[in-house]
Parts: sequence; C-alpha cells; structure tokens
Amino acid sequence: MIFSEAIDKILPAFEQYYTIKKDNNDLTFCAQAEFRSHNEQYLLVRSAHIADEDSNEFVYFAEEKELTEEKLLSLVDAAWEKGLAKVKPYYGHKNSDISVIIFTENTDSALKKIIKKTKRYKSFKFSLHGWSRLKLVVAELPAKNYYCNYHGADLCKLIKLNFKNA
Repeated sequence: MIFSEAIDKILPAFEQYYTIKKDNNDLTFCAQAEFRSHNEQYLLVRSAHIADEDSNEFVYFAEEKELTEEKLLSLVDAAWEKGLAKVKPYYGHKNSDISVIIFTENTDSALKKIIKKTKRYKSFKFSLHGWSRLKLVVAELPAKNYYCNYHGADLCKLIKLNFKNA
C-alpha cells in the first residue's frame, strides 16, 4: 500500500472528534490531528463554579520508506517539542497526550524493542497542572506488522482495525 493511501485511509477514523490538518509545508509530518475537550463543573448554578478540566491530544502522522533508530528518535523528539509547545498548563489542565503514528515499509529488527521502550512524560507543577505523555505507533504496511509503546496500545488497535482488510 502506498503511504498517501495509508494516510487517506486512517484520517477518516479521526475526523469525527479531531481537527485534521494536512500540512504540505511541514517536511517532518504529512498530517496532524488535534482533539481538545473542555469540561466545567458547577454546584447547582453556573455562578457556583467548582472546577475546569481540559484534556487534549495532538497526533502527528509520518511516512518513512525505511525507518531507522535515528529517524524514529528524531520524529519522536520533533512531535514531542511541537506538542508541548501547544500545551497551556493551568489549574484546570488534566492531560495533553502527544501521539506519533509512523507508516513504513520496513524496520530494523532491533527497532521493535526501542519502540516498545520509548516513552516521554512531563508533569506540570507536580501534576497539579496536568501532565503530558507520548503515544507511539509504527505500522509496517506491506507485512501488516504493528508496534507500539505502552501508552500507544489503544491507537495500535485503531490502526489494526482500519488496515485489517487492506
């Protein structure tokens, strides 16, 4: 399967809840998706405001013909930096997850362990102002192999479902 077809196949799975942006100027990522949720709690009336709760997710899609360890880590670092730049921590910020989905034709055999152990986490004011964590999924399309880190397991299931019959 050609990469642009893979991106076109997976983006509709995100369209209902996410804001999709295909950026032709960005050389690192071919598409981005953003999810923002804001919830407020009141006690009987709106003037008795108890709490705010913001939850965000920033998803970055990349295509690589052959994925190496250096390229994987550079994509993860680029997504982490771009995602953290969008986070605005305050007392009502719960979490902001940063996800990276990489489509590739083949990967190094040693890369599977690196993908599984890749993690990034940042807490804001000892988690009082929320936290951010990294979700990573690598899809090896011709062989239909999918690899993810611990937090990326839910995204990995979504990708498997979308490419099951491809």
